[in-house]
Amino acid sequence: MSSRKMLIDGVVESAAADHYDYDLFVIGAGSGGVRASRTAAGFGAKVAICELPFHPISSQLIGGVGGTCVIRGCVPKKILVYGASFSGEFEDARNYGWELNDKIDFNWKKLLHNKTQEIIRLNGIYKRLLTNSGVKMFEGEGKVIGPNEVELTQIDGTRMSFSAKHILIATGSRAQRPNIPGKELSITSDEALSLEELPKRALVLGGGYIAVEFASIWRGMGASVDIFYRKELPLRGFDDEMREVVARNLEGRGIKLHPQTNLKELTKTADGIKVVTDQGEELIADVVLFATGRAPNTKRLNLEAVGVKLDKTGAVKVDEYSRTNIPSIWAVGDVTNRVNLTPVALMEGTCFAKTVFGGQPAKPDYTNVPCAVFSIPPLSVVGLNEQEAVEQAKGDILIFTSTFNPMKYTISGRQEKTIMKLVVDAETDKVLGASMCGPDAAEIMQGIAIALKCGATKAQFDSTVGIHPSAAEEFVTMRSVTRRVPAGTKPNTNL
Repeated sequence: MSSRKMLIDGVVESAAADHYDYDLFVIGAGSGGVRASRTAAGFGAKVAICELPFHPISSQLIGGVGGTCVIRGCVPKKILVYGASFSGEFEDARNYGWELNDKIDFNWKKLLHNKTQEIIRLNGIYKRLLTNSGVKMFEGEGKVIGPNEVELTQIDGTRMSFSAKHILIATGSRAQRPNIPGKELSITSDEALSLEELPKRALVLGGGYIAVEFASIWRGMGASVDIFYRKELPLRGFDDEMREVVARNLEGRGIKLHPQTNLKELTKTADGIKVVTDQGEELIADVVLFATGRAPNTKRLNLEAVGVKLDKTGAVKVDEYSRTNIPSIWAVGDVTNRVNLTPVALMEGTCFAKTVFGGQPAKPDYTNVPCAVFSIPPLSVVGLNEQEAVEQAKGDILIFTSTFNPMKYTISGRQEKTIMKLVVDAETDKVLGASMCGPDAAEIMQGIAIALKCGATKAQFDSTVGIHPSAAEEFVTMRSVTRRVPAGTKPNTNL
């Protein structure tokens, strides 16, 4: 029979008629897998899902329902960002009349405990969501042993096999360490979220969002922080102007930046971890975080043995409907290495279920996907950055910017500018991209993302009445062009 794409008389056809145990078996109960399972079950499919046992720190044999985002990613990270932000708030409070003691104590173990309790709570919620949706849950390691067969190894080593009309791979990704001598002395973001002791001296290798966020967290909690990265600025791939702002803000908060620098060696000493850079510098740190990228979780899935094609990074290759080259096997989320964001995995999981079980073929739409870097202060963007717009444009590009001191800081005295930016097609007046670095950037950018998704023009932004006084109103009051970039101009992308 052909793969299920249509409902028969409004009812999903029976798995039993095909002699399969399940209509759908999902390997991986993170954001994408859980969404796909629940949505498919809502369409009447018989669904099972497997996930590794729960633990805050992942390994090849440890995971947990909820996946990276809930257990060792976005959620616990944001909790730590909130915790770290209070130090700046306390400083700002003084000029607002709050008399605070010179020494304010911070209890890392209390925050760590409360963070862990929250992810345990969320893990339980995700399990209940699956159960209430009628999805059968299995704890153990799943692997594919045929186009329609999954083998599950349970915690006690018992093996079980299940047949399924469709198999969905949703196993996510895992932090990677570069091959530097002494790398075993380093930690990844997994361990950074669960350190027993708060470091006094932290060193971060990497210039991506994870590196920048943990640098901000540890600095906000009082540690001295050094960050090393290969480019001139952190956050490669983001708007160059915004990258400069983030770098300036990190330095303003007391983080030491080491651009165009890599680590050469780590060694253990009585005083801590000795780090030698490729520039000949030597530093001592309590913790060295390798925030140097993630790799898809495909090594133990047996995919290539059953003929599923992977790319050179180990990611599952899929078509625009998330289908692999084996018609009965599909994949969503970070394991496909498309756009590695939790809400994107949710979108892919929903589209998969609609396509296969809902009779509604749906392709994920990756245009105007907003995202945020939760540095302190945060950066948030949607659409094209200036460099991308210039490269893709057929005509001139208009750049509108606004730089200002947030109203709150006029009293507190903090010297930290907010910057906002709109990228506009000169010919059509369409807003192609927006970015902001400053307090509440992510909250503001979510609303701007709706406007871009609807194809808003700059004139429509200008005709929108602002909320006063707010930072967000700047997005609808940028009247003057900061610069016009002619078509064919080669953008400066060497940063």
